[in-house]
Amino acid sequence: MTAASPASHASHDDPLARERDHLTASRTALRAMRADVEALDIGDVTANWVNAAVLQSQIDDRIKALADLAHTPLFFGRLDFLHEVGAEEAEGGEGSSFYIGRRHVHDADGDPMVIDWRAPVSQPFYRASKKDPMDVGLRRRFGYTGGELTAYEDEHLSDPAEAAQVSALLQQEIERPRVGPMRDIVATIQPEQDEIVRSGLGGTVCVQGGPGTGKTAVGLHRVAYLLYAHRERLARTGTLVIGPNASFLHYIEQVLPALGELEVKQATVADLVAHVEVRGGDDPGAALVKGDARMAEVLRRAVRSHVSMPAEALMVVRGSRRWRVPAYELEEIVRELLDRDIRYGAARDALPQRIAHTVLVQMEQAGEAPDDRVQNAVARNAAVKAAVKAIWPPVDPAKLVLRLLSDAEFLAEHADGLLDADEQKALLWAKPARSVKSAKWSAADAVLIDEAHDLVERTHSLGHVVLDEAQDLSPMQYRAVGRRCTTGSATVLGDLAQGTTPWATRSWAEALAHLGKGEAVVEELTAGFRVPREVIAYASRLLPDIAPGLAPVESVRESPGSLAVRRVAEGEELAGAVVAACVESLAHEGSIGLIAADARIPVLAEALDAAGVPYLDPGTETTPEARLTLVPASLAKGLEYDYVVLDEPSAVVDGEPDERTGLRRLYVALTRAVSGLVVVHGTELPGQLAS
Repeated sequence: MTAASPASHASHDDPLARERDHLTASRTALRAMRADVEALDIGDVTANWVNAAVLQSQIDDRIKALADLAHTPLFFGRLDFLHEVGAEEAEGGEGSSFYIGRRHVHDADGDPMVIDWRAPVSQPFYRASKKDPMDVGLRRRFGYTGGELTAYEDEHLSDPAEAAQVSALLQQEIERPRVGPMRDIVATIQPEQDEIVRSGLGGTVCVQGGPGTGKTAVGLHRVAYLLYAHRERLARTGTLVIGPNASFLHYIEQVLPALGELEVKQATVADLVAHVEVRGGDDPGAALVKGDARMAEVLRRAVRSHVSMPAEALMVVRGSRRWRVPAYELEEIVRELLDRDIRYGAARDALPQRIAHTVLVQMEQAGEAPDDRVQNAVARNAAVKAAVKAIWPPVDPAKLVLRLLSDAEFLAEHADGLLDADEQKALLWAKPARSVKSAKWSAADAVLIDEAHDLVERTHSLGHVVLDEAQDLSPMQYRAVGRRCTTGSATVLGDLAQGTTPWATRSWAEALAHLGKGEAVVEELTAGFRVPREVIAYASRLLPDIAPGLAPVESVRESPGSLAVRRVAEGEELAGAVVAACVESLAHEGSIGLIAADARIPVLAEALDAAGVPYLDPGTETTPEARLTLVPASLAKGLEYDYVVLDEPSAVVDGEPDERTGLRRLYVALTRAVSGLVVVHGTELPGQLAS
């Protein structure tokens, strides 16, 4: 049987009806696949309750992955090849016609009815062109309304007489309103995006992409592709998506499950380094020093300073015999371990065995024949334990950092030649804490503790990590993420123009070096698919000041009337004008984001309440009754809305420590709109926008 041959599913001549029949048959087959899993009886194949629980959990996950989502198209395209395609590329099926969808679906005989978008045979759906048809005669795209197949569009790639044209269905899908959380882009992946998505597991990829270029979606789809291509390996080693905040993670959390991937964990950098409770903050100067890569060497010195050279010989008593290890031999062992530069804890664990081995050598020289059991017994000897404790004492990472931030002499000793006097002063707490528990740790302190933890005990490495909004990380935060993928790879996503922290990334080469992935390939996405051309051109006026040399995004979406800049009339209240703009935007379909400087949020919330306009907090899912989200500018990064109302741009700029950071924050706020942007201001606009 050929995979997904339309003629085999209906006898009538209406192409759309045949495609609908295939959709119905595919949904029926998917339900049958799920029913087969639900009917599994594991009673006779598990030896104990632990195995049963693990297997049942795997079955439950499989059932979830086989869910037929009513409003999510099961397939979105079809490829008709000029020649037969073998089973190896087509998930076990053979033929010349294949339906491309979010997941694999097969019939009762095991023949595929829908091919997973990640399969090799699906690649031409994204990359084939008139210039390089990749043996594709026909590429068909499908249009859906409310989950129902309502249209199709054909592209004859092998027909030289047919001119290449922009797909109307593709354009409609890109421009579809953004109600609810972020959705997948499997139906609209572009060739340059697909190259990144399908890049191999072995290498790290850094994606520089301006607003609306789809870098976040590319990163998530790359995870889905890697899980498809390397499932066994990544099942052992694990995958992780790291985002800037909880609101962002909530926004993207449905993308991978919609693609059938349920095992990918999500976290913020703060989640990764949560060794202590963060209850305090830092001024920008202190945070800048704490995030500097030089702090890694300060911590390394501080950890190693706990090792002391033995001053006396060690006497080990076994039975009637006494074995003496001279101080100089103990010192040789300690120096050898230090020179190896292994983890502090690993070296401490090795020290008693090294001492015991020295004793065994003496035993053998005396005519005895000790074995490994004797060596282990010597390593556990009370005298050896006491010597190890004195020479190589245990180190508590949090207590170590506490001492560095509280003890000026201790800090000066280990920061000598690395940090100047002013930088050391910036690090020291005005009121030293008495204990780890009572300390008011900052987010930057938690990263330092994580570094110290890794100096003592190796951090577990995952198979693949996706790091989004990476431009805002400090060097020490990059190191914290890099520790989670030392033996794996990473996908780094960001935009240098959107860096809004005092330590924002200046170059990807520098950032990747801190991550430990200096060999990574840097790819740049410059085609915009989300932000209308008029809006991105307006925001790009800021680029010469915030990211000189960075290429502006070239949007493929021309949308006249998508940008409105309104000056509040004299005597008119700004908050009232903003609320009026929100009400006007609510007349359109889709989500609305009201973005304002953090300090302006309470004023606008009060105005919305007074006007009876319901609104949501960032990260809360929209409903038909509540489509407006009130967004502090500091949380807008990574989010998107169909329509955005931006309150007082100058207040957004003034809300940051310096003008450049403020302009970058404004650039982020200006580029959150998918369909339309209204800028409402009562004071003069920043000069770059006023021109």
